[in-house]
Amino acid sequence: MEQVMASIPDFEIAETGISKDNSAEVEQFKIRVDEIFQKVDELEQKVNEVEQFNLNSSKKQQSSSKGSSMGKERDKGRQVPSIKKQQQDASRREAAAAKRMQELMRQFGTIVRQITQHKWAWPFMQPVDVKGLGLHDYYEIIEKPMDFSTIKNQMEAKDGTGYKNVRDICADVRLVFNNAMKYNDEGSDVHLMAKTLLEKFEEKWQLLLPKVTEEERRRDEEEAEAQLDKQLVREAAHAKVVRDLCNELYEVDTHLEHLRETVVQKCRKMSTEEKRNLGTAIARLSMEDLNKALEIIAQSNPAFQAMAEEVEIDIDAQSESTLWRLKFFVKDALELQSRSAMSTGGNNNNYNNKRKKEICNAIAKTAKKKSKKTSS
Repeated sequence: MEQVMASIPDFEIAETGISKDNSAEVEQFKIRVDEIFQKVDELEQKVNEVEQFNLNSSKKQQSSSKGSSMGKERDKGRQVPSIKKQQQDASRREAAAAKRMQELMRQFGTIVRQITQHKWAWPFMQPVDVKGLGLHDYYEIIEKPMDFSTIKNQMEAKDGTGYKNVRDICADVRLVFNNAMKYNDEGSDVHLMAKTLLEKFEEKWQLLLPKVTEEERRRDEEEAEAQLDKQLVREAAHAKVVRDLCNELYEVDTHLEHLRETVVQKCRKMSTEEKRNLGTAIARLSMEDLNKALEIIAQSNPAFQAMAEEVEIDIDAQSESTLWRLKFFVKDALELQSRSAMSTGGNNNNYNNKRKKEICNAIAKTAKKKSKKTSS
């Protein structure tokens, strides 16, 4: 145990494998690695955004899969409009739709005038004088009072608070008569007047309704076209993101490969003593870190079975780059392990794991074989 402990300080002051005279070069390597990690984080965020966009697009395609094949063929040949053109088209559509709606409201205004000019329209022209007529229960029965003067004011409003749609006016006209029929008994004059005028209004409304329906259909189609244009722009933008992402990933991979080759070239050959200390240090790793160390070995040796039941590790057979990667990893792992042990009072029973003992024994067994061959 004392022999193992004595070798720890020497190992934990692990050299980078590059001579101390090249400390500036080492620092440069660290900076480049940090830059690559930062770039990887940015790329991961972009990848998440692309994946989310593809997921949402997939859901939309599934929900709209009932669309006609003709519509799909039309969408395939559709050109992707620019954002500026989208804005211009939207402005033109809104202006044209507003003009058409104004014409419909003008025609609806003619209907309203015809109704209000009827001899029985006078009770409905002004708000109900609830207090003057002593209608104490009026607001308990009528939730939303309405009259033709209020409707007229809304139709003529210029401050943006007026009606935006013919159907909204139609609903309020119906409300005028329905309120009167609801509050007044069926046999009363006001009830009869309201019912008669409502029937006349519905007759005239049916004549205008086809134009209103056609306008609504047209608006729905234009809105669908606008949404499709927006979707195409989003897809084009994300397609560009994917292309840029592929290029950036290739660039990062190229930098990493170049950095890896440079480090391997700069690394000096590890001494026999260092290899022995490395094997001893690997034996001190926790089970989790030990598995990671085996993965490092497997990365440069595809034939190595890191997860096999029996693992035999030959430190001398590993490449210089693998040895140095192991040394850097083990150094950091032991430092972290040491801090963790100190924070928990030094009690750590993770070294009793059966698999860990087998792997550690395998390292010692391989080293012993090498020693016998050398002595013979």
